[in-house]
Amino acid sequence: MPFVSIRISGTATKDQKSGIVADVTKSLVERLGKNPAAVQIVIEEVSTENYGAGGLLIADRDAPKIEGDAHAVPSQ
Repeated sequence: MPFVSIRISGTATKDQKSGIVADVTKSLVERLGKNPAAVQIVIEEVSTENYGAGGLLIADRDAPKIEGDAHAVPSQ
């Protein structure tokens, strides 16, 4: 019985997740000959506030830059 665990940062709609489940199941059936009824898939949505890379939270890395930031170095 195949068990697939998928983690995504942020969120996805129910329709998007449904498509992922259908696509992954189809792939396991076609490539490995698995019974589609036996394929189990879990999609875990990881908040961008709970996930970091390169020393930064993804939420902070992807946050829009604010013009006129009081901490910005003035251009000369």
